[in-house]
Formats: sequence, C-alpha cells, structure tokens
Amino acid sequence: MSMAGTVEAEGGGSLHQRILSDINEKILSGAWAPGHRIPFEHELSVQYNCSRMTVNKALSQLAKAGLIERRRRSGSFVRRPQSQAAVLEIHDIRIEVEALGLPYRYERVARHKRRSNTEDRALLELATAGPVLALECRHFAGERPFAHEQRLINLIAVPEAADEEFMAVAPGPWLIGRVPWSEAEHRIRAVAADRHIAAALDIETGAPCLVVERRTWSAEHPVTHVRFTYAAESHTLVARFRPQG
Repeated sequence: MSMAGTVEAEGGGSLHQRILSDINEKILSGAWAPGHRIPFEHELSVQYNCSRMTVNKALSQLAKAGLIERRRRSGSFVRRPQSQAAVLEIHDIRIEVEALGLPYRYERVARHKRRSNTEDRALLELATAGPVLALECRHFAGERPFAHEQRLINLIAVPEAADEEFMAVAPGPWLIGRVPWSEAEHRIRAVAADRHIAAALDIETGAPCLVVERRTWSAEHPVTHVRFTYAAESHTLVARFRPQG
C-alpha cells in the first residue's frame, strides 16, 4: 500500500513514540486497512496507561503525515491512498492505481449498442443521429472500487468498437491505441453520490464525489464522451502551468 510514509516521533517521551510506532506499523503492514476506525482516544489512553493529551499528540502527528483522517465526533480512521491525475492529460487509470502500489482490476458492468438519443447527441456534440456504444465500467484499486466509468463511443468515428466486448480491456486504453485524437476537453465538478454511484463505488449515498468528464475528437469528428466518478477522498487533480509570455 502506498501511503504518505513512515512517521518519526518528535520527542514527547517513550509512550508517545510507542503509540506512533504501533499505529504506524499496523497501517503500513495492512493490518489496519484504509477506512479502519482507530480506537478512540480514551481507549488508547487506557491501553497505553497514559494521558489523553499524549494520545492526542500522537494522533495529530499521524494525521499531519497523511496516514490517518480525524473526523469530528466520529473518531480517527486510516486514510485511503489518494491518487493524483494531471488535469490536461489523457491517462490510463491502471497507471494511476499502480502508482499507489495497489493491484489494478477492471470490470465491465454493462454494454449497449443503440441509435443515439437526444442526450447522447448532446454529450458527443453530434449533429445527426447515428449508432453509438454505451459502456459502464468499474476500476478497482486492490479490493476497493476506485473509479466508475460511463462512456459513449461514436461508432461512425470508430466502427470497429461495435465488435469489441470490452470484457478484458478497458475502453480508454483500447481507444488510445486505435484512434489518434486531435483535441480533448475536460470538465471537472463535484457531486453528491446518488444511489447508483454509491453502490458502484461502495460509499454512502450523498458522499462527495469528483467527476471528470472528457470529450475527444479526431480530425474534428467526435470520438467519445466519458464520465469518470471518484470518491472525493481518494482522488486529486493536478495542473502545472507557467505564465504566458
């Protein structure tokens, strides 16, 4: 598991260091998985026979290092590894997951070939109706869902996609390997998970999510529209830029 790294104690006596070391070891060894609730402060103070101030200092240091997340009135939890994606890149989700040090798995949930409806044409910016392929997929990091994918492919632009089942390969890398894209557009927004997304990502209904929508074109022909939805706590978008001129 790729986390923020080990924590070194900053003084405060042997009990403080022991609490840090014990919790750090449980997290990095995987004994306490992401999302695991850490014992409450009063429970740890009894366990280590120390003051709550000592426990609080240790937990605060673990939170500062990015290993745990402290939630008011709920307690402290092992933080989920957070991925970073460049806003202006078209990337493979497999690479994102493997960068976290976690095994990647892909799952196709649904596949429908149909004539484009009004919503499809708006998403793909199609002037007239035509055949499209609609896909729903999930990407996993370890045992947990990492991203939910909803994708439309314009079969006029990519007719060979009509015969691809997308059971073994995700549509993103499949398209990148076959269609030279010339232009792309990203839209990023925050949403609350509806029941369908909550079930797909194994999160609570209403939990905050990050949505990245992308359209790509090849020689001015719309190729695909894709919507990736991530649990907000597990994903960060990064943009690096320089001043013009």
